Amino acid sequence: MTKKKDIDVLRVTYLRGPNIWTYRPVIEAWLDIGELENFPSNKIPGLYERLTTLLPGMVEHRCGVGEHGGFFERLRDGTYAGHILEHVVLELQNLAGMRTGFGQTRQTSDGSGIYKMAFRTRQENVGRAALVAGRDLLMACIEDRPYDLQATVDRLTDMVERLCLGPSTNSIVDAAIDRAVPHIRLTDGNLVQLGHGARQRRIWTAETDNTSAIAEGIASDKDMTKQILASCGVPVPEGALVDSEDAAWEEAKDIGLPVVVKPYDANHGRGVTLNLTTEADVRKAFHIAVERGDSSSVIVERFIVGDEHRLLVVGRKVVAASRGESVWVTADGQSTVTALVDAQINSDPRRGPNEEHPLNPVEPEKSPEVQLELKRQGLVPDSVPEAGRKVLIAINGNVANDVTDLVHPAVAEMAALAARAVGLDIAGIDLVAQDITRPLEEQGGAIIEVNASPGLLAHLKPAPGGTPRPVGAAIVEQLFDDGENGRIPIIGVAGTRHTALIARLTAWQLQVSGRYVGVACEEAVYLNGRKIARGPLSEWESGQRLLLNKNVETAVFANGNRMILTEGLAYDRCTVGVVTDTLGHDALGEFYIDQPEQMARLLRTQVDVVLSDGVAVLNAGDAQAADMARLCDGSVLFYAVREDAPAIAAHRQAGGRVVFGRGGAFVMAIGDDEVAELPAHCLPNDEDECREAVLAAIGTGWALDLSPDLIAAALRTFEWKKRTA
Repeated sequence: MTKKKDIDVLRVTYLRGPNIWTYRPVIEAWLDIGELENFPSNKIPGLYERLTTLLPGMVEHRCGVGEHGGFFERLRDGTYAGHILEHVVLELQNLAGMRTGFGQTRQTSDGSGIYKMAFRTRQENVGRAALVAGRDLLMACIEDRPYDLQATVDRLTDMVERLCLGPSTNSIVDAAIDRAVPHIRLTDGNLVQLGHGARQRRIWTAETDNTSAIAEGIASDKDMTKQILASCGVPVPEGALVDSEDAAWEEAKDIGLPVVVKPYDANHGRGVTLNLTTEADVRKAFHIAVERGDSSSVIVERFIVGDEHRLLVVGRKVVAASRGESVWVTADGQSTVTALVDAQINSDPRRGPNEEHPLNPVEPEKSPEVQLELKRQGLVPDSVPEAGRKVLIAINGNVANDVTDLVHPAVAEMAALAARAVGLDIAGIDLVAQDITRPLEEQGGAIIEVNASPGLLAHLKPAPGGTPRPVGAAIVEQLFDDGENGRIPIIGVAGTRHTALIARLTAWQLQVSGRYVGVACEEAVYLNGRKIARGPLSEWESGQRLLLNKNVETAVFANGNRMILTEGLAYDRCTVGVVTDTLGHDALGEFYIDQPEQMARLLRTQVDVVLSDGVAVLNAGDAQAADMARLCDGSVLFYAVREDAPAIAAHRQAGGRVVFGRGGAFVMAIGDDEVAELPAHCLPNDEDECREAVLAAIGTGWALDLSPDLIAAALRTFEWKKRTA
C-alpha cells in the first residue's frame, strides 16, 4: 500500500508517574509519519514560513540547539514531522495557559517511519486534546490550508480552566514542589494531598485538614463572630441582629446614622450595603440582605469611616494585606451607566468570571447593592449621566491594592487574634481603617468580618505596582515544620528476578522493626502483611493506594516492566531503589524494546528517582545494572552472589557498602571492614535458589539503616512458604 504524506497517531498513553522519558507525567504518542519520512521540513515549500507565522511563540523553544530560536533553526535546516508535532503540541498548551516545556521524539528501531513522541502535560485530557489539535494544525501547514488557531486556543483554554487546579490551589502546590513535598490530586476539583502515607496533609484551596468545621460555622455567623471577637477585646462595630425592616430601622436609629446592613450568614461581601443615611435606604438594604443571604436574619451595624482592607492570616501571622478603594465611572454624556461600567471597570484585565481573575465583573443590572447605590444618586443602570459627572458604583469594590508592608504591627496582631478567636488556621480578616499604618483604636477602625476559605488571588495578582505575595509558601510552611517534606520512606524494586520476594522480605524487616508497612506488587497489596486483592485496579492505581493510606509509615513497591512502560512509577521519588537485573527485553517487543541497551534505559527509571539522601541497591553481577551507579543522585550499595564480582571489588576499594555471598553465609562490608556475617541458617534448606533475592533484601534493609541483628532475625522469621516468586 502506498503511504501518504500524513501523520497517523497509532497509540496514545498517559504516563502518570516517572517514566522512561522523564520524572514528570507525560503523554506518549506513537506516530506513523508515512511518506513524510522522505520529506523533512526543509523539503516542504513554505512550511517554515507558515508555521512560524502561525505560532511565533515557538521562537522560545530552545530545542536540542540549546539557545533562543533553537527549534526554528532546526525547522529551517530540516527536521521530521514527529519532532515538529512535539513542539506544536507544547506551544498549544502554552497558549492555553498551561505552561509546559519538556518534549522528546525518537524513531523506533525498526526503521519503518514510526516514531515515539513524548510531551509534558499537566492534565491528561488537555494534553490529549492538544495532540489532536496539533496534528490538525501541522497537517494544515504542510498542505497549505487555512487553520483557525484562535478557536483551538479558546477551546483548550476553556479545558484548562475547567479541568486544571485553580490558581490559588496551584500556588500552594507549586510552593510544595519547591519544598520537595510530593502531591497527589485527589479529585477533579481542588482537593490535594501533600505528602505521603502517615505524613500526609490535605488542602482544599485555602482550607486544610486543620481547618475546623466549627470555626467555619462560626465565621459564617456574623453575629456570633462579633460576639466572640468583642469578648477577646477585638474592636468591632456596634450593631445587632434583626429580622424585619422595621426592626432594622429602629436599630439604625439607636446606633446612629450612617449604618451598614448585611446578611448574618454570608461571606465575601454578598448582600452588604454601606453608608446608609435614610430610612428608605435602610429598609431597601434589609431586603437585599435577605435575598443575598441564606436566612431572614440581618445585621445592622455602625458604619466605620475608612477603607476596607483584607488581611490574610496563616497560622499566627499576617502574610498579606490588600486595601480596597471605591469604584467610580466618569460619564461622557452619551453612554449609560452599564456601558460606562463595561468600558471603565470591567475592561480591567483583573476582572473576570473565573478563578484566574482576582476581581469579579460589575453587573449593575444584576446587583441590587449597585442599584441601591445608583438610586441614592438619582440614577438607574440605564441612566445616561451628564458629561464629566463622577458616579459612585460601589464603596470598597477593589480590594486588590497590596499594602502588606504598611500594616502596623498592632493591626497585624489584632487580625491574628481574630483568626485564633474564631478558630481558623487560615482566615481572611476584613477590617475598615482610615490608615493601616496606625493601630485601629487610634482611628476608630474595626474588624468587620472573619472569612473561612479566603481567596488568595488578590495577593497573588495585586493591582499594578503591587508586590505578589508568596501566600502558597506561607500555607505550606504552616503545614510542614522546617526540614519536613511529608515523605515516608519508599522502596522501589525493578527488574525481572524475584522482585515481589525482595519487596516482601524488605517489608518484613521493616515490620519487625516496628513500622506499619505497605507493599504493592503485581498480585496484590499488603498492609502490614495482610493481603488485599488488587481487584480491577491497575498496578499503578494499587500502588497509589499505599501513598493515600494514612496508616502507612513505609511503602515498598515491586515495579513491573510493563507498568513502567504503560503508566510510569506510582511515586515521584524513593528512598531506596533496587535493580535486580536488566533481562527481559525479548518479552517487550510490542513496545519496540528489542535490545538489552533499551532494557537498561527502561530500568534506569528506578535509579533516576532515588533521592539525594537515598540509596541505589544494584546487582553487581549484572554489568548494565551495576553501570547505573553513575546515574544515582544518592549513594550506592552493591550486592552479588559472588565476592569476586568486579563491581564489588571496585566499590570496596572506594570505601562503599557491599553485600555478597561467601560459602553459605551473607557478608555485609564497608570497604575492607566486614561489618557482619549472617549465617546460612537464616534461610530454610530448600531456599537456595532465592539467595540472590536475600542478598538484595539484606542490602535494602541495610540501606534503610536496619541493624544486622534485626535483618538476621527477620530472615529467620519470614514466612517462606507464603512468599511470592
